[in-house]
Amino acid sequence: MSEPALRRESKASEYMHWAKTSSSARFNLATSGLANLKLQELRVSLDDLEITGETGYGYQPLVAALAERFRVDAGSVVTAAGTSFANHLAMAALINPGDEILIETPGYEPLVALAGYLGAQVKRFPRRFEDGFAVLPVEIERNLSPRTRLIVLTNFHNPTGVMTDSDTLREVGELARKVNARVLVDEVYLEMLFADSPPTAFHLGNQFVVTGSLTKAYGLSGLRCGWILAEPELAKRMWLLNDLFAATPVHAGERLSVIALKQLPEIAANAKRRLDKHRQLLNQFLDGRDDLEVVRPSSGSIMFPRVKEASSERLCRLLREKYEMSVVPGRFFEMPAHFRIGLGGESESFVEGLDRLGQALDELRA
Repeated sequence: MSEPALRRESKASEYMHWAKTSSSARFNLATSGLANLKLQELRVSLDDLEITGETGYGYQPLVAALAERFRVDAGSVVTAAGTSFANHLAMAALINPGDEILIETPGYEPLVALAGYLGAQVKRFPRRFEDGFAVLPVEIERNLSPRTRLIVLTNFHNPTGVMTDSDTLREVGELARKVNARVLVDEVYLEMLFADSPPTAFHLGNQFVVTGSLTKAYGLSGLRCGWILAEPELAKRMWLLNDLFAATPVHAGERLSVIALKQLPEIAANAKRRLDKHRQLLNQFLDGRDDLEVVRPSSGSIMFPRVKEASSERLCRLLREKYEMSVVPGRFFEMPAHFRIGLGGESESFVEGLDRLGQALDELRA
């Protein structure tokens, strides 16, 4: 296969196209993050903002704030426009066309599409319902080869919300080290532990590169405050590569991000209260359903129920067409029996959405 063919295997994300054109509904439980925080909920004045700043490599107050939060050297921090672009920049710096990379399944489809666009030879390792969707290092080892350059996973796992502990990640890192590979961990949902110093995998070794943002846990999607943590030499390469992608960031967004980071404890407390309440409501709903089965994570904003002995496609279609309600069809995660449900929306909409989900399930069973 020629290099141009390798680099152009995929030019789009089927899931993102669906999310932007078909996921909205009166009762939207497809969204995986917290409902958007309003500007007036931040303590900010016009005196705090500026349209244009110095155009170097990173806005230093933001870099410093992220370095302090994650207990890393500032030279290991690369800022980026949200987690999606952080993943793009990180992966583009880590692999070359034709490199073999290993990605979890079920997995976040844009990561797979990105790997194809960058010309990678993509292999998969399974995370199974029967194993609680856990990362099993033996499955990674079974699918590794001397050609593997990168292992990609999400923590919390998207779409199931399952958390991978540090001991397991350390095993994955050791497997990667043996074949001279890196491990890219998308930690955007890990922020939902709401810890002052999140337990990032970056501290497990230089083979780890992690990405994250303020988007999902705090309702701050519009700030596009994303980041990459990588060893300093690799971080420097990413800054230079970023000159080809997004040379100058939105400075007002950088300044607002610094303000948001200072107010994060208060924002996090409100977000946690909402998620705890909605998780309790969803668990009560699931307790009353014998037509659904699900691995139930104790944290985070998503779950991934499975419709017993059926595909979720009829359910998702009925929800949209009759009940004005939206969840994410499992086909976007290569598991059509499942659907992903988000817990982070407004409470009134969430409660009504669960009621309509129950009505649709009852109708299908009847």
